[in-house]
Order: sequence, then structure tokens, then C-alpha cells
Amino acid sequence: MEPCEFPHIEQQLAPIIERHGREPNRLLQILLDVQEAFHFIPPEAITCIAEDLGLPRVSVEGTASFYSFLSLKPAGEYRILFSDNITDQMLGNPELMRDFCNKLWLEPGKVSEDNRVSADHTSCTGMCDQGPAALVNGWPLTNLNQERLDLIGDLIRDRIPVSRWPSVLFEVKDNIRRAGVLLGEPLERGAAIRATLERGVDATLMEIKVSRLRGRGGAGFPTADKWTGCRDSPGLAHYLVCNADEGEPGTFKDRVLLNSYADLVFEGMTIGARVMGSVKGFLYLRGEYRYLLEKLEDILARRRAVGLLGRNILGEAGFDFDIEIHRGAGAYICGEESALIESLEGKRGRPRNRPPYPAAQGYLDQPTVMNNVETFACAARIAAHGGEWFARMGTRQSSGSKILSISGDCARPGIYEYPFGVSMHEILDDCDAEDPCAVQVGGPSGFLVSSKEFGRCISFEDLPTAGAITLFKRGRDILQAVQNFAHFFAHESCGFCTPCRVGTQLQKKILDKIANGHGTASDLEELKHLGHIMKTMSHCGLGHTAPNPVLDMLEKFPDACGQKLKNLVFEPAFDLDGALETARKITGRDDPWAHLP
Repeated sequence: MEPCEFPHIEQQLAPIIERHGREPNRLLQILLDVQEAFHFIPPEAITCIAEDLGLPRVSVEGTASFYSFLSLKPAGEYRILFSDNITDQMLGNPELMRDFCNKLWLEPGKVSEDNRVSADHTSCTGMCDQGPAALVNGWPLTNLNQERLDLIGDLIRDRIPVSRWPSVLFEVKDNIRRAGVLLGEPLERGAAIRATLERGVDATLMEIKVSRLRGRGGAGFPTADKWTGCRDSPGLAHYLVCNADEGEPGTFKDRVLLNSYADLVFEGMTIGARVMGSVKGFLYLRGEYRYLLEKLEDILARRRAVGLLGRNILGEAGFDFDIEIHRGAGAYICGEESALIESLEGKRGRPRNRPPYPAAQGYLDQPTVMNNVETFACAARIAAHGGEWFARMGTRQSSGSKILSISGDCARPGIYEYPFGVSMHEILDDCDAEDPCAVQVGGPSGFLVSSKEFGRCISFEDLPTAGAITLFKRGRDILQAVQNFAHFFAHESCGFCTPCRVGTQLQKKILDKIANGHGTASDLEELKHLGHIMKTMSHCGLGHTAPNPVLDMLEKFPDACGQKLKNLVFEPAFDLDGALETARKITGRDDPWAHLP
């Protein structure tokens, strides 16, 4: 029997588990802390955590294996994850990763022989406006080039801790190019809460209703209706959750809001808590934004110190509310509200069956309201200035402003805020788009827009979006972009339902086959049929929207695939004759009878 690799792991884990109160709901947070301490999750830690939390070992291991930022086997003292988003690909990230691996004698996806370093791909890191980007032990590396990677290689060879690396490697800018009512003049800390207390709960809820505020996460559900439904649902407690898990490739607006406007967001959460009678709130922070954690904790502490969080807020008896930050761990599906709630409870982030909806039965089976970062920021502005002020902006069905994350082929990538109803033409002019021929609106799950549609507007009634705008200039390979999106969805599917689990894999393989020059007309028809099945039969929004870019490409950019098709009715994806090549070499045969016809 082999000796235990970590004989004193109980003593090492004890402070971590105690810090989280031995709460099973804190399992994911415990695993993240263990990951940081050991650079992976040792099997002995799985056993120890399961015993201390009173959970089955299989449940702990299942949660650890679900999240991509957790590793059940050694990943090295330095774990470098290169962003595989399409914008990073366009900026040369694949070549940078290959050169980096060659420099350090690494095989992608595997740890070095001395267990010092590993390099692999990850999905979008939320740094699309300052790529090429990567993560090192969870910390963002921006504006990568050969010189910076050479420096990183030297730092790793010299075993310099990441905390002592030059700060220039981790510089993250807001890149606000156009500010509006949300990003413009600062709001005095506490002003919106005071206005809420003066106005009263019912009147504040009416202001939200008058404003016609709709959720900024993409679905656009009326915020007042969601808050009312949660408030009126019976339960032992009411919870409030801010969804800061913006995992849609091409989106990075929440990063900027949390970095420079966190007080506005927390103000909006506190107002929502007052309306719904909630005493507990959560900020679910995207794993890629772990670098913001300490800053956000400091802001929360300052708000508690001046009476804006905690007991009897601003001296109002019985107005008790506080916010806890819960870290994500690299799972796109956790952007879906019921999957996020599962993750909050320390489980795998798999979507729940609905109904019941979270407003009636959410976190810990209690009424829970969930809005995204931008929605809470809007709520704070509305509480301070009134619903009619907000409703005067935008369009009839889309009031207020929208923050857009713009990246890709333009001279000025970054954050732009516009009133709803702005046209694509205006957006493209403002960011100095480079001869645009296509725009992906709303990330991979959104809409692929051709140049013929640049007169369309950003609004819920025309082009709804959570905020991602990715630009492609003339000459870009649209198939490459859609292929990247298909790989993303295949990787991020939680596997819960067959249409999504199998459909995303088939979609990826068919697109790979076409891109490699082996596609046929029947493959295009199969993609359309597959897309219909996924959109109508998948369990949640991921499966419903995964075919969107493929179907849009086939309709609007038929030449993207057509130029790569063979003049055959069908060609199998598996090359059986090619698979026999090894056997031919072993037997020394290469005559016609050694090949399949």
C-alpha cells in the first residue's frame, strides 16, 4: 500500500473548513481555497472534506470535477490558461501559446515533469478589449506578446511567486469609451437608499414599475414583476442574488461595473432587499474576476462601517441586510439562474426543472430574486432620480440605456453606453470599425448580423443583447468564428439533457469536418436539422441558443461553408482507410488491395 502523499492534510484543511463554518453550502468556496493552497484538489482532501461536512464522498468529488478551474490532479505551481475566445484567436493567442509551450518544453494540457507549470486553453476570460489574454493561477494576464511571455517564462524558471510578478503584466483597464446615465456622474454613496426610505417601499417598487426597467442579462424580464413575485411568495426567508457570472464570450461590462461602480451595484442590491424584505444577499462573482475579490470585500466593509449594510441600515429600525461574495469556478452554465442557485448551494451547476421558479422556490428552496450587475446599477439610479426620468430614455419597449462590450476588428475596443434604440451604424462609427462585414450581437448565444442589417437597433424589440458586440472585418473567416462558438458550447454543456449534450458535440464535429475540407451538402442539412432539435428540445437556454450562430451563418453567409464543400452527396466524418495506415506500415504493404475503395 502506497504511503499517503499528504499525511497531515486534516490539520492543513482545518482552518479552511472552519473559516467557512463547516457549511455544506460552502463546499465550492472550500474547494477553491484548497485549490489555491495545494494547486489542485488532492484525493485525501476530498475524503477529509466529505467527512467534515457530512457529505457523501461522491458528491464532493462530483462538484470538484464539474468546474473547470478546479483540478483533481496536479496542475503545477503555475497554471497558465490561454483564452480561446475568437477575439483572442484573431489576435494570435494560439501562436503565443504554442511558442510559450515550446520555450518551456511543455505539452499543452499536461503538467511539466517537475510539476512546476502547465499550460492549457480556457474559455473567454472577460478581457476581450485588451487581449491576447490568459490567466495564471486565476489572475489575469493582459496584452500578451512575445516579450511578455519570455518574461513570464523566466519568472517561472526562477520560481518567483505570482504575487511578486511585475504589476504591468496584470494591468486591467476599464476602457470606457462612451459614458451615459449609468457610467456618467457619480452617485453619492447612500443617496439612493435614503431616497428609498423617504419614499417608502411600495412607492419605490412603483418607481421601478414606472421606469419599465427590464433585466439586463439578455432575457429582459420586467424587474418590477420579478421583485413583486418574490416579495409576495411565502417563505421562511427571502434571498437576493446578483449574477456577476458574465461568461458569454465577448462580454466584459460587469467587470467594469464591479471595478469602478461597485457602490452603485451594492446600492441597487440594498434597495431590492428593502423592497422584498430580504436580509441576505449574494454576489456570485465570476471565477475569472477573482482578482476583484479583495477590492469588493473592502468596499462592503466600508459600507458596513458607515451604516449602509448590516443591522438597522441608516438608522432604520428593522432594516437589516448584508451581502456575501460567492466565487464561481469556471462554468458558463452557472450564468443560468437555477444553475447558479445550485452552485450557491455548493453543488454542480446544473439547471433545475422549472416551475417552480426561483422567485417562489430558489436558494435553499426559499423565494429568491436574481438580477444581473447592470440591472441593480439601473435600480439604484431609478431610486435616486425616479422612474419617469429613466423611462424617457430609450424606446417604448426598451427604456433606459444599455452598456455594450465592444471588441474584435475595431480601433477602439472597450465599453460604450447608449440609450436603447442606437443603430449598429452609429456603434460601428464610434468604435472605428475596420471595414465591417459581420457583427455577433449578444455573444455566441445571440445573433450573427450581416452588413445588410447594420440599420437595425439595439433593443429588446429588435436586437436584444446582454452586452457583447464582436466585430469581424471583411476577409475574416466567418466559419472559423462559428466553429469557435461551437467548440465553446460543446465544452460548456453541463451534460444534463441529451439534445444539448449530444447535439453540441455533433455540431462541433460537423463544423470541424467542413472546415477541414471534407464537408458535403448533406452536412449542411444535418446542421439545420440538428439545430431545430436543440432549440426545441433542450432543457435550458444553453441548448436552445447553441445553434444560433450556425443557423445564422448558413442563412446569411452561405459562402462561408459553400467554398469548403466537396462535390459529394455524403462523406463520412471518420476516415476508415486512413485509420488503416498504421497497419499498412507494420505489414509493409501499400498496394491497392491494402486500401479501401
